[in-house]
Amino acid sequence: MKLTFLGTGTSFGVPKIGCYCDVCRSPDPRDKRNRVGAVVESNRGTRLLIDTPPELRLQLIAARVRDIDAVLYTHDHADHTHGADDIRAFTAGRPAPLPMYGSAATMASLGRKFPYIFDPEMRPIPGTSKPEGAAHSVEEGVTLQIAGVDVTPVRVPHGFTDVFGYRIGPLAYVTDAKSIPPAAFDVLRGARVLVINALFPTPHPTHLSIPEAVDAAARIGAERTYLTHLTHRVSHAQLEAELPPGVRPAYDGLVVDV
Repeated sequence: MKLTFLGTGTSFGVPKIGCYCDVCRSPDPRDKRNRVGAVVESNRGTRLLIDTPPELRLQLIAARVRDIDAVLYTHDHADHTHGADDIRAFTAGRPAPLPMYGSAATMASLGRKFPYIFDPEMRPIPGTSKPEGAAHSVEEGVTLQIAGVDVTPVRVPHGFTDVFGYRIGPLAYVTDAKSIPPAAFDVLRGARVLVINALFPTPHPTHLSIPEAVDAAARIGAERTYLTHLTHRVSHAQLEAELPPGVRPAYDGLVVDV
């Protein structure tokens, strides 16, 4: 299995508009962070896209992703969904809509925001195209096969809403969590690679801080942990130097063999 980080930044992205801090002006390409998304490629060659962030077209071009087999959503916030129209590049030649998965609440929200993607009655004018998706709801703790791999949704709190992290075979992927409940730990333990959000060094009301993410990673016990959803308050080089063994900051374009 192969994991490609399309984006690793917070909802503002890095550089942040109007900011001229050291990280926002950094020449290190690892400090350029688009909004969070990833691609998981199975050993069969199928590809699962996690979230559709606003920069999706540019991210997929940079990662040289030519096709995907399904989309998996963590939640419906704009920084994770508002590139949904870009799936049109994959659905224009497909014989059927692209399968798109998430919680019932997430898929209902996406149906309201992007009705033209999911409504089969909304047909494009002849000679044009539109993105076409088929919405599928997933349930916490219920394993199903998506794009050739077993996927188990894991519910984690994120402010006033819940987010689905996912156990995808040997990979555990958690973003936008404020904490990891006991039931989630039970599903995530045993993963070889963990991806977990880590906003910045101090506590935040809706996201794990870096120390909280490192503590959660130690409890989950993956061989390798990658921090994502990072802000402009830490540079890649600085954070990498401060993290314990086995934990690293992710960066846009990073490819990991799981």
